[in-house]
Amino acid sequence: MIKRIVTTLSIFLVLLVPLQGAFAKQTGPSFIRDAEIEHTLRSYARPLFAAAGLNGDDVRLYIINSDDLNAFVAGGQRMFMFRGLLERVETPSQLKGVIAHETGHIAGGHLARTQDALKNASIKNIVGMILGLAAMAAGGGEAGMAIAMGSTDMATRSFLQYSRTQESSADQAAITYLDRTGQSGRGMMEFLEIIGQGQYQPQNSISSYYRSHPVSSERVAALSQRVKNSPYQDVPDSPEDVIAMKRMQAKLIGFTRPLARTLREYPETDKSVEARYARAIAYYRYPDMQKALAEIDSLIAEYPTDPYFHELKGQALYETGNINAALSPLETAVNLAPDEPLILTLYATVLNATGNPQDSEKALDILSASQALDPDNVNTWDQLAIAYSRLGDTAMLAYASAERYLLEGNAAKAIFHAERAQDLFKVGSPLYLRAQDIITIAKQQQTARN
Repeated sequence: MIKRIVTTLSIFLVLLVPLQGAFAKQTGPSFIRDAEIEHTLRSYARPLFAAAGLNGDDVRLYIINSDDLNAFVAGGQRMFMFRGLLERVETPSQLKGVIAHETGHIAGGHLARTQDALKNASIKNIVGMILGLAAMAAGGGEAGMAIAMGSTDMATRSFLQYSRTQESSADQAAITYLDRTGQSGRGMMEFLEIIGQGQYQPQNSISSYYRSHPVSSERVAALSQRVKNSPYQDVPDSPEDVIAMKRMQAKLIGFTRPLARTLREYPETDKSVEARYARAIAYYRYPDMQKALAEIDSLIAEYPTDPYFHELKGQALYETGNINAALSPLETAVNLAPDEPLILTLYATVLNATGNPQDSEKALDILSASQALDPDNVNTWDQLAIAYSRLGDTAMLAYASAERYLLEGNAAKAIFHAERAQDLFKVGSPLYLRAQDIITIAKQQQTARN
């Protein structure tokens, strides 16, 4: 499902107060959170992280809701991928090549100064910085500077500019990781050709990936040689990886494009899984629930144990006002995927929406499980606050609100609610001390902005 965007694309298109399901929109830099898409990216990335000697749980993946074709690492082990890139790749091996290359930058310690500067910055601030600088590089001028405001010490065109040496190093490391996992590096070469196609276009039309990851003839030659020498150069993508990529792209298009555009990409004559998936999403967003449910139910009938189809049905019903009808498919989705925090939070959100205190008690348990799996999800803390409010737990309401606002970067509100929580918690208790930590961190954020 695709969730609140700017803080997500899977359970709710993020910061829209009413839950928007898997994809969600919000002001400021926009992120995509989606359980299935994140699962797909993780399945591609985890073997590569392991091959690079990285702990996969320490590397955070973020999807930026932008048409730009780009990817970068910043602020420590944080990898950012743009929607435009995810839609543009033609094969899983091309996407894996990008992930392997960015992993090479992390493992190689490239942009160390930038990483240190952004290590403690909020994700929203990092992306605001990057998008602002991308606008400047593309000729956005004052508009780009406005987006990047508050970061003048780093607001230069070379902010994320890798050197040719670093690019070649990341390429070589990427091929090594792909070899260690028995995968072909051919997709890396193909992706370089894709981004290279725009190098002779007007400056503001060139992808920011091409600008920030310079491509030289020497780099291409060295990469080509490594690919040719690899015993895995002809290893094809697995059918499972191909299907996962097609479904990911279908969801991105269905959730972010108008119905007419989606139907051009996936006409009703196309009965493939990904086409029905994209149309189901586009129809319910239109909204045309009769057609949406027909497509979703056909997918569920064919794949009854796929949690993401049940998730989509629950999301579509909920967002079109059918709260009680949404509970059953979401409960099924949770049972099929009990470790998917975004699905858990969506289910709990719908339980909260019934207005029944017993449902909020149930939501509380589900949200606690979700929070343990994904502690940085703003929506989970928001729904925890709602559940505590319904149950009359003022102390926990204040605490959950403090955590929420801290993650959102709203230092003043985080401090207000944390101080309120401290007044209600026993002095020296774990939650009292955590509230004190929130106050300290929020004050540091305020100091950094001034």
